[in-house]
Amino acid sequence: MTEKSNTVLNFSREADLALEYALSNRDDFLEELFSLIRIPSVGTQPERRAETAAAASWLTEHMEKVGLDNVELISTEGNHLVYGDWLEAGSEKPTVLIYGHYDVQPADPLHKWQTPPFEPTVKNGYVYARGSADDKGQLFIHIKSVESYLKSIGRLPVNVKFIFEGEEESGGLSLEKYVPNSLDQLSADVVLISDTPMISKELPAIVYGLRGMCFVFLDVTGPSHDLHSGSYGGGIDNPLNALAHIISKLKDESGKILIPGFYDQVRPLTGEERQLLAENPVQENVWLANSGAPNIWGEPDYSLTERLGARPTLDVNGIIGGYTGEGAKTVLPSTAHAKISMRLVPEQKVADIYNLFQEYVAQISPPTVHTKCTFVHGGSPALIDRDIPAMHAAIKAYEVVFGQKPVFIREGGSIPVVNLFKRHLGIESILMGFGLPDDRIHSPNERFYLPNFYRGIECSIRFLDLYSRMDRSGK
Repeated sequence: MTEKSNTVLNFSREADLALEYALSNRDDFLEELFSLIRIPSVGTQPERRAETAAAASWLTEHMEKVGLDNVELISTEGNHLVYGDWLEAGSEKPTVLIYGHYDVQPADPLHKWQTPPFEPTVKNGYVYARGSADDKGQLFIHIKSVESYLKSIGRLPVNVKFIFEGEEESGGLSLEKYVPNSLDQLSADVVLISDTPMISKELPAIVYGLRGMCFVFLDVTGPSHDLHSGSYGGGIDNPLNALAHIISKLKDESGKILIPGFYDQVRPLTGEERQLLAENPVQENVWLANSGAPNIWGEPDYSLTERLGARPTLDVNGIIGGYTGEGAKTVLPSTAHAKISMRLVPEQKVADIYNLFQEYVAQISPPTVHTKCTFVHGGSPALIDRDIPAMHAAIKAYEVVFGQKPVFIREGGSIPVVNLFKRHLGIESILMGFGLPDDRIHSPNERFYLPNFYRGIECSIRFLDLYSRMDRSGK
């Protein structure tokens, strides 16, 4: 555990006034967040398209109310993008591009929620609701930080641009198409993103590495229609059985992926990185308790911390096939399907991994069935420079607000826009997260720790102030 810091920093009077405004408007901030959370913006579900659009409209109206300029609801082939800026700090001041996503995961399975998923419920310091931590609560932190400056002193210490999307949970295709054609509009010195966890309630963390994603559908087809298992069983290869055999050949029992060439592009962990990660290990007992699993599992040559953020993975996320209703039905299904995700690490390329997957599945598939692979979406992994002025500002802001320096970690999840912004805008991202490891994102009973919502606003206020006064060395 990092020791408490005694660092004292001088902040501007403007930052102090912004913080006073934030403190005096905490209740209003929370109610506004609840209004956004109540909109069921499940961007992956076509039946929720109208609600997802409503969330974008809500953000647009709210950003105008806050005092941002050039606020725009941007239509795409998918869900809307939302843009707004404030650029009056002058060319001598840096520009911060703030990113977030307003789409959320489906709430299913609904019966496992203890409270309604889209009705924010406060219990024991947490707000329970879908999207509370991922990512509405975290993106809203920076809107409130900017509001606190604009409503208290009428200006910001830096130039700020916001870009929010509604497809992060489904691959971010609209933003991926938009960024290369909007370089002037989105140009900045750094990207600020809050969509990651801290280590604990008191120990902040900055993620400097993210895994990428290659998501694939695997379809197995046997007979032209479902068959009676008594009349045809033993003579027809059951597509579900064939799918199970194929899946069993993708990994060994320790987690090693068996696809030839899968690890060829993996960037090895340096001794420095292994030492950095070892200094801030995952608390295995706490992590295991949060998971609810009986024991830890994975590649034996790597620590749990390394397995979770610095090693590639392959996981079956869903299997569909046969009769799954109540009671028995003795049938050989015509088709079976699997949804498979592969988390990638630096140097691995999505297209190369997909091609290797396709080739291997074709090799191991029996001639008694037909197999088809379909690429669904992907995103590149990312490593972030830890020695830039904005990173130093983030470290100091965390240190003042939380009383100790943040630790550096590599996150197992994917945030494709980090690589997208680096590739097209040429800038790094600061992953200033305020979630917690047990927020249950993507699961029933998602929650967000409210003290971190308020401390996050203070941290954002402090970050903007510190970054505005740093020289190129980060001092």
